[in-house]
Amino acid sequence: MNNKKLGLIFDFLLIIILTLLTQIGGLLYLLVIWLWRKKQWKYRKLKMFMLFLLLYLTTTFVVVPFLAPLFGREKIQDTATLQSHLFLTKLLNRDYVRPELHQVLQKISKDFDSLHPGIKTIYLDANFPFWNGFPLLPHLSHHDGKKIDLALIYKTPDGKLTNEKKSRSGYGVFVEPRENEIKQYLICKQKGYGQYDYPKYLTFGRTNKNLKFSPEGTRDLIQCILKQKEIGKIFIEPHLKQRMNLTDKRIRFHGCRAVRHDDHIHIQLE
Repeated sequence: MNNKKLGLIFDFLLIIILTLLTQIGGLLYLLVIWLWRKKQWKYRKLKMFMLFLLLYLTTTFVVVPFLAPLFGREKIQDTATLQSHLFLTKLLNRDYVRPELHQVLQKISKDFDSLHPGIKTIYLDANFPFWNGFPLLPHLSHHDGKKIDLALIYKTPDGKLTNEKKSRSGYGVFVEPRENEIKQYLICKQKGYGQYDYPKYLTFGRTNKNLKFSPEGTRDLIQCILKQKEIGKIFIEPHLKQRMNLTDKRIRFHGCRAVRHDDHIHIQLE
């Protein structure tokens, strides 16, 4: 196979990967290829990459927030009480929601801050900015602007609540069930759903090993969520619902076809 064919295969795969990761990256890289199609300059690939990077950053942080409302979504604005766990979430355009969910998030974070001043509501993956039905991998349902994942609340060894999390991504470090609690992950895996605990491979590295899950802090956060009438469903693992003594019927089991929800809280509009 000659270098030209290898180059075409590489570009094709890169377009797919960038599209799946960012929604817009594949299209922008295709535009760069078209702009550079007749140029044979020295360091061509490096210059193409620099052009793509400039185009991508400009589009992501300037153009996309302007266009997203045309598709019924808006970029989440970080505040003193609401914050993204990773800048990468913003860089990959995974921080868009419907305006009504955005308003609800701001209310939740303010309510939670009134209970625990200085402890922010931390969000993880939300949705892409454009088109209902476009998958936000690896999630099954984050495709319509109505869903978002919030991080659990943790405490330090001396019992103080903290904004820190136990993994770099915010996902993948589970709150394991106790002996007397429902072990849903075993039930699902025994039924053949081997993907159920795969987020353990998506931590991007474990951190803050001394932190412990705070049932009290997380329960307070969920109670703030439940105060919002617009919220239709909350997904957490059954054993956490049991441990925190939560009974609201909007708190549901998400099914074995999804993945474990004892590393984050999934909320969605009615």
